[in-house]
Amino acid sequence: MIAMSGGVDSSVAALLMQEAGYDCLGVTMRLYRAPGFQTRCAKSCCSDEDEDDAAIVCDQLGIEHESLCCTKRFAQTVIRRFVQEYEAGRTPNPCIDCNRYLKFDTLMEHMRGRGFDLLVTGHYVRSRYSEADGRWQLMKAADARKDQSYVLYMLTQEQLSRLCFPLGALRKEEARQIAQSRGLTTAKKADSQDICFVPDGDHAAFIERWSGKRAPEGDIVDLNGRVLGRHRGLIRYTVGQRRGLNVSLGESAYVVEKNLLDNTLRVGPQEALNRRELTASDFHWLSIPEPARAMRCTARTRYHQPEADAAVFPLPGRRARIVFDEPQRAVTPGQAVVLYDGELVLGGGTIEA
Repeated sequence: MIAMSGGVDSSVAALLMQEAGYDCLGVTMRLYRAPGFQTRCAKSCCSDEDEDDAAIVCDQLGIEHESLCCTKRFAQTVIRRFVQEYEAGRTPNPCIDCNRYLKFDTLMEHMRGRGFDLLVTGHYVRSRYSEADGRWQLMKAADARKDQSYVLYMLTQEQLSRLCFPLGALRKEEARQIAQSRGLTTAKKADSQDICFVPDGDHAAFIERWSGKRAPEGDIVDLNGRVLGRHRGLIRYTVGQRRGLNVSLGESAYVVEKNLLDNTLRVGPQEALNRRELTASDFHWLSIPEPARAMRCTARTRYHQPEADAAVFPLPGRRARIVFDEPQRAVTPGQAVVLYDGELVLGGGTIEA
């Protein structure tokens, strides 16, 4: 069963599995529909056009296509959490939640119900089974520019054993060339870039519409608590942000912290963003068992951020403390921290503090 998003990557994944001799079914999840939702948006996925494109590609390949309505579950597990996290002063990554609760939970359940053996996606990652460790392991893609391992650290052993990633060894250019050579309708389709349910990029306006609440204004203060101006609601800001502050600090000002207790936005110079350590909750060890003691690794605290050398200290209650060799810029609560050992994805969790 192939997860068909209507993009070029999942289209090529379907093609490669079919050419490898598998009996294939393409399934597209309908995740979000609302009054005024854009049914055609070049930068977002999950639109009506995407669903149509997936069906057309399946028709071109001569395989069956199904649409699976997941709007209620998506609203409960992804959108509600997105809103709640912003309201709690954090900056969530809804793509990680979508992978956790929809692509590799709901979709796998559907796969088993339909009697299929493997779930195939167009993600740029690789997997393998380690006989020495007795575990399935997730690895970075061969194309470092397209590697998507950061958003897949939450996969379980059972899920990884039933997953296939045909594009993991390909470069993006190769995938497009394959699509063009077979005449697939998605061959030149642009990649999705924005949050699917916020295609205009205005996440604060979406949150206010969804919650029915207006985010209260408050003071912008410097590191010493001196009032510099007013903010338009904490949901409109994230750690490391510089634009839209409209305050004078004598140098460039950046968001350093959001304080919900007194509804203040704390700003400071760029060096105030540097952090040497963090704690992460809901920590999931994937390719290795949880270590009994501290270990060396590299860590990434944002999707496309370069990895940094660090040490990880496992803590009770599925938590971990990560200490970096060098200070890291704008470590943001709510985002994920993902650990690596070379090409291997060790695991990850949600940045807590």
